[in-house]
Amino acid sequence: MESNRIYRPKQFNLSGLKGISDQTLEMHFKLYEGYVKETNNLQEKIAAILKDGKVDQEEMPAYSELKRRLGFEYNGMVLHEYYFANLKRDGGGQPPAKSSFAKAATSSFGDYDVWKADFSGIGKMRGVGWAICYQDPTNDRLSNHWISLHEIGNIAGYNPVLVMDVWEHAFLLDYKPAERAKYIDAFFANMDWQAIEERLHKVRQKAA
Repeated sequence: MESNRIYRPKQFNLSGLKGISDQTLEMHFKLYEGYVKETNNLQEKIAAILKDGKVDQEEMPAYSELKRRLGFEYNGMVLHEYYFANLKRDGGGQPPAKSSFAKAATSSFGDYDVWKADFSGIGKMRGVGWAICYQDPTNDRLSNHWISLHEIGNIAGYNPVLVMDVWEHAFLLDYKPAERAKYIDAFFANMDWQAIEERLHKVRQKAA
């Protein structure tokens, strides 16, 4: 990641989703834009410290905090982009039976329904964070993981294939905290399985 790169919020046309209101999306997009803005701000501050090619001892406390914070803000930006991009209006609840994702889920878990039960179970866990389905590029197997903060819990070397935001801002305007399962159902009802397929193919191309 280049220190002088300026990130700009991506645009997602998701109005009219099933079970996820436009009001929730509007709030969620603004939150995402905040991560983009703060990522740029942090990179600018870090670049200013490194302008002379070194980090002086008196600069180290501020530098350390900026670098730690950058991981949170940057991953918050990127994970939201994955999340929004795997949704679409008139999406489908299940992947096509012959799709690469359905085959990978069956190969990894024995059955797509078992994969979904595992992924949904992670999404229902107490606390706020992310449920993420990764693919191991070395053997194509899928695995589901809980990410408590944006930068804590990501699996080194694995590639995100399907990302679900389960921080409360993702559903609280539409569902009560105890109704997270209804939000997860809505998430799957709006899934863009073609986007998931494209991510799987990119993983295979990188591993080749």
